[in-house]
Amino acid sequence: MSRSIRILIAVVSVIALLVVVFLAYAHAVMQGERPEALEAWRDDAVVITSTETGIVIEPVDGATGEGLVFIPGAKVDPYAYLYKLSGVSEASGLTVVITKPTLNLAFFDQRPLSTFTALAPGVGDWSVGGHSLGGVRACQLAAEGASGAGDELVVGVMLFGSYCADDLAGSGLAVLSISGANDGLSTPEKVAGAAHLLPADADFVELEGVNHADFGDYGVQPGDGVSTRDDAEVRREIAAAVAAFVG
Repeated sequence: MSRSIRILIAVVSVIALLVVVFLAYAHAVMQGERPEALEAWRDDAVVITSTETGIVIEPVDGATGEGLVFIPGAKVDPYAYLYKLSGVSEASGLTVVITKPTLNLAFFDQRPLSTFTALAPGVGDWSVGGHSLGGVRACQLAAEGASGAGDELVVGVMLFGSYCADDLAGSGLAVLSISGANDGLSTPEKVAGAAHLLPADADFVELEGVNHADFGDYGVQPGDGVSTRDDAEVRREIAAAVAAFVG
């Protein structure tokens, strides 16, 4: 066997190993907690439908005809957001579509926004939002929509324990930022430091005692602060903030 062939085999082997390691990393998600998810499924105020591309949460009464495409945080099980977002749908009348990102990482999901809005064809106006890195990706989609480069008109952005890297200051979009005072990842300092990228009339709501993982239900997240809040109370406060914003 020639030296060049041995080198080629070695390179291919290293690449294959890296791919296997990355796929194992991407599929090791932070799982949603079963009791909270079951409570959402059993909630008579909403109807939940799971599809291959996303999870749709629809209010039984008081639907506004508006919707929110919600992008999960990196490597967080989409079902981990059922409990908090079912509360949002019930309180605000929004239809919520939780995406199932490619490889569980929002930045690898390059499908157009219409992939997810098509799951709720009765909705007219759409906002896009997300938790953590999902919110950063939501800002990208919102910037594309506001500039006309996207395939779907976006009227608003909702950030949950997140902040933008794209400049939306002149977009004219309605923006809501809900953050946690005890968030160790999307810290209050980071949220404040990126505020100039949002429109001047953006709404900021900081929840006392809330940490990064409180925006979902998936257990403790490395690097996060300590939550001092009851989960049901956090759910109500998030829902109230969204309801006030869209109302």
